[in-house]
Amino acid sequence: MPVRQARRPALLPRAGTLLVLALLSAGVAQAACTDPAASGVNWRRCYMDGRDLKGVALDGAMLRETTFQRSDLTGAKLPRADAYRAKFISARMAGAVLDGTRLIEADLTRADLAGASLKEADLRNAKLVGASMKGADLTGARLEGADLRNADLSQAVWTDGRTCAEGSMGQCH
Repeated sequence: MPVRQARRPALLPRAGTLLVLALLSAGVAQAACTDPAASGVNWRRCYMDGRDLKGVALDGAMLRETTFQRSDLTGAKLPRADAYRAKFISARMAGAVLDGTRLIEADLTRADLAGASLKEADLRNAKLVGASMKGADLTGARLEGADLRNADLSQAVWTDGRTCAEGSMGQCH
């Protein structure tokens, strides 16, 4: 009795393989640091140091581990952005809207956040050493483990809604 060989499935031709790969990767966002500022942009692990980003709209943007050192984000809108471990060292962010933004372990050393809105922002383990937060709104923000050494909290609205006294440095009085 002749031995029958097991049938192997036919391999897709090269064009078919490419089509399948294209369909599988459709809709997968790729980080492009050269993409223009826009809502939902994916700037993960990008270098945006020294950029003029005044008033930009970055609602829901992916900014994980991106660096914005000495950038100007005055009046920028970043609600619900994911800025986990992002660096905003010496960034100008006066009047910025960071409501609901994820800033866990972010470095905001010496950042100017005067008048910024950080309502419901997640600032756990963030570094805010020497930051200017005069008049900032921190209503409902999470600050567990945040380093606020020498941060100016004069007239800031604290997490519980009370207003910090003039001269509040490092903690709300």
